[in-house]
Amino acid sequence: MGDLQFDLPCKEQLAYFVGLGILTALEVIDWPVALAIAVGHELARSNHSKSLREFGEALEQA
Repeated sequence: MGDLQFDLPCKEQLAYFVGLGILTALEVIDWPVALAIAVGHELARSNHSKSLREFGEALEQA
């Protein structure tokens, strides 16, 4: 089975998601748009973290 890992967001990410929630609650943006933004943001962060982790592992092996 795949390695499923969930990390709690840092303060900056939490503020970002709270801001999206507030914009959604005030109906500035629709919830599907907020959801798409949040998912895209998390995927980009996850991919960036994975790339950095792989780069660090490659440096350790060198």
